[in-house]
Parts: sequence; C-alpha cells; structure tokens
Amino acid sequence: MIIKEALKKGTDIIKSAGIETPTLEAGVILCHVLGCDRIYIYTHCDTELQPSQEKEYFELLKKRTSGVPVQHITGFQEFMSLPFRVNEHVLIPRQDTEILVEAVVEWVKNQKTQIQDKVKIMDMGTGSGCIAVSLAYYIENSFVTAVDISENALKTAKLNAEVNNVADRITFIQSNLFKDIPDEYRGRMYNVIVSNPPYIPTEDIKHLQKEVRCFDPVIALDGGQDGLEFYRTIINEVNDFLKPGGLLAFEVGYGQADAVAALMNGKFEDIGRIKDLSGTERVVFGRRETTL
Repeated sequence: MIIKEALKKGTDIIKSAGIETPTLEAGVILCHVLGCDRIYIYTHCDTELQPSQEKEYFELLKKRTSGVPVQHITGFQEFMSLPFRVNEHVLIPRQDTEILVEAVVEWVKNQKTQIQDKVKIMDMGTGSGCIAVSLAYYIENSFVTAVDISENALKTAKLNAEVNNVADRITFIQSNLFKDIPDEYRGRMYNVIVSNPPYIPTEDIKHLQKEVRCFDPVIALDGGQDGLEFYRTIINEVNDFLKPGGLLAFEVGYGQADAVAALMNGKFEDIGRIKDLSGTERVVFGRRETTL
C-alpha cells in the first residue's frame, strides 16, 4: 500500500467512527508511524509502506476509533508552537489554554518598568508543564515554580522542560495546592501566579466525551460540586505568595467567569476577562491589591 492509499483508507476509518477532523488525525498517525512530517506524506504520496509500517498504522487507527486520543497514540501535543510529551498522568494541553499563557506574557511585557529584576512566576497545578514551560520559554529572565499534587505529572513536566531547554529556570514542587510548599517559596515573592485548575463539576464528568472522561486523569478534571473548589482555595491562600500588585490569572470553564470574578472581588484590583476564539470568557485575571 502506498502512502496516498493509506491516508485515504485511514481517513475513511476514522470518519466512520464519527470523529471530527479525520484527515488530520489519519495524517498525524501516519506521520508518527513513518517518523516524518506532514509535508513528507504529501510530497512522497506514491512511496510504498513497509509491511511492518502498514500493520502498525492500522493497529493505531483501531486504537483511535476505540476512543484513545490521538495525542496518547503519538505521545505528543503541540502547545504555543512547542513540543510537549503527554501521557495518562496529565491533561492534554488545549488550544484554549494558550490564551492564558499569552495573557500572562503580555502582562509581564507591560510591567517592565515595575519588574526590574527576575520575573518570578508560580504555576499552580502544572500537569504536563505546558503553562510553566511556555512562560519560561517566552518570558526573558523568568523563573518558574511549577506545583502539582501528582508525582507522575511532575515527572512529565520535568521532561517537557528538558525537551524545551528551560529546565534550569523551573523548580518543580509536589504539593496539594499551597499546603506543602516549603517556607523558602513563601513570603509574597511572586510577580505572577497562574493556574488552570480542575474546574469540571463532579457530576458533569460522567457526561464528558469519551476521550476526556476515560483518558484524562480525573484529578485534573474534578473541580468539586460546583467546579469552583480550587479557585476558592487559591484565591483565599494566595496572599502568602503573591507580591502586592502581582497578577493572579486563571483559566475558567464555560459559564464560570462571573463566579470566579466574584470570588476575586474585594481582594484584587483591575479584574478582567479574556474570551477564547469561540467567544467564551476563558481567562479571568486580577492584580493583587497594593495595600496589604
């Protein structure tokens, strides 16, 4: 079977399972099997697959149609134009989260006169490290503390820091939110605290699509009864870590922006929101009051 035929057949198989973007996903899986980029499969469309490659390709297509996310098949997801390894221990980075990273990068850029030295950032609930690594990569002279309760998630995040050559500027700490963070990381030392916490209401998890419900770790999804449990804790305890005038920025779920902004009201100034590409308010941020 030649590449062109394999891509066509793979697209048909994925499409028959009702999966969106079948051509894209068939191409991603084929590139993974061949160890090539997408340009190659279109410029070498008449190249014949080896029997072992053909066998692996159709086995992986079967996994995809059974519900396994394509990112778990390839072990890879691009985020902020950077490569990230993913597995069953971490949430797959989503494009919506890039809006949160971009908002922090822009805020820091506009604070150059106020931040003369190192930019100290904490990423609470780092998961794959996509936020922490991207901020370290795109913000010059930034030093990031990446926190997660999961040891396996932190191992993945460390790998991603190494892959993207920022491991020397990220410290990884295993902690249940702020609870187990060592004293040397306390004392209002951070310019920015950023978080994409679990925000799915517990009862809603069983209604999520199979790729999320069965393959993303529940610990990274479950935000408690109303989905706001982690926002409350972070907002209430951030005082010991965030500098006066520092930025607290969250990703929020659909319809949660009003509630999260209300939780921040009275404790933060200049509270704002940013919409994602679909028009959903996806980021809520505020500046720590300067008089504490």
